[in-house]
Amino acid sequence: MDESSPTRRDVLAVGLAVGAGLAGCQSPGQASQGGDTDSPNDDAEATDPADSSDRASDLDGLGLAGQQVASGLASPVGIERTDAGRRYVVDQIGEIRRLTDDGLAREPVLDVGDRLAEGAGREMGLLGLALHPDFEDNGRAFVRYSGPPGEEAPSGYSHSFVLSEFHADEDRTTFDPDSERVLLTIPEPQSNHNAGSVTFGPDGYLYVGVGDGGAAGDQGRGHVEDWYGGVTGGNGQDVTENLLGSVLRLDVDGASDGSEDRPYAVPDDNPLVDGPGLDEQYAWGLRNPWRFSFGPDGRFFVADVGQSSWEEVNVVERGGNYGWNVREGPDCFRASDCPTETNDGEPLRDPIVTYPHGGAEISGISVIGGYVYEGESLPALAGRYVYGDYRANGQLFVASEGEDGEWSTTTVPIEGIGSLLTSFGRDRDGELLVCTTDGGGANTRDGAVYRIVAA
Repeated sequence: MDESSPTRRDVLAVGLAVGAGLAGCQSPGQASQGGDTDSPNDDAEATDPADSSDRASDLDGLGLAGQQVASGLASPVGIERTDAGRRYVVDQIGEIRRLTDDGLAREPVLDVGDRLAEGAGREMGLLGLALHPDFEDNGRAFVRYSGPPGEEAPSGYSHSFVLSEFHADEDRTTFDPDSERVLLTIPEPQSNHNAGSVTFGPDGYLYVGVGDGGAAGDQGRGHVEDWYGGVTGGNGQDVTENLLGSVLRLDVDGASDGSEDRPYAVPDDNPLVDGPGLDEQYAWGLRNPWRFSFGPDGRFFVADVGQSSWEEVNVVERGGNYGWNVREGPDCFRASDCPTETNDGEPLRDPIVTYPHGGAEISGISVIGGYVYEGESLPALAGRYVYGDYRANGQLFVASEGEDGEWSTTTVPIEGIGSLLTSFGRDRDGELLVCTTDGGGANTRDGAVYRIVAA
């Protein structure tokens, strides 16, 4: 091969570098894929529930800094750890790297770059990793990536959502690339809104984030009709035709009951089992859930990237409908008035925090979900949900829950990290890690991982 010719990975890196936002949202006034150029709420007043007047006063004066623990990544989008303290970094170009006390191990523990869809970039690629709760004993790892469109994909579809299982070797330093067992594929009509988070819940089941299928407004090719007539189409509000726009819940330790050809079981208490709808779905009404996590009390925090006006974080519950594309954040989507429940009386649940795309002190373009802080070195953050925005602007967001159950968000400055925030993680002591890039992709390898410390 001519070494001056671009490889698939180089093409992917360019895509990562030029994307408006890793999580799939455009900056204000910029068209998203699918030709959507109008704001759904051009005349809406910015009534942000996360207004600065509601900030927790005990965070005043708190300053943070990033202490680099790894560099040389293209676009790190996740960090997973085991109970024994092993840590693995997910790089969107297709590599999983082991993170040691001395930085990144030289070679990837797994490279799926050759399994990614042609032209992968922007929001496609290797997007998630979940380690089995008994990983140290069984070596089972669950990987989420964007593969080529399969034979089952309709003509014109972009790629396939792929969820696969791989096995690690005995010392857990590498994964066997030939051990792949594909658990689930979903045809994806467009290249964006791919979500990608996968994690095990306290119940031992695997939770899987699935975006709405892409384009803009949850409409067009591959976006089915739903119950709401105010916007044409909507995978987020459909639970019968496909698994898009949802969080799935799978039992990867169980066997299929034989009624379906699937290499996993469905928990008996999934909300749509034995009723109308697809059994795998746990919650729906989501657009592009980018990073989710469970808090120490078992609550499930899901950050959902907005269209062009609002970003939101939800506490997701079994059978919950989180509103997309009837609503975006606190507002109706493309309507002056909209229902608060479905035609069947199912409530559209409110996010715990929202922030707008400009016009307020707390603003951004693509929410990046984080964690409830459980470490000890930053006591001011104890019990608070720490998250951020793709366009970091030198700050993180901290959400605090009041005694009345209402949430407020404040900004906290952070020094010394990259300009584009891509994900969060935790180290063996529960201290927070943050992943960033400057957008150069594999050409510059300017992605890095930082431990969050006091400034």
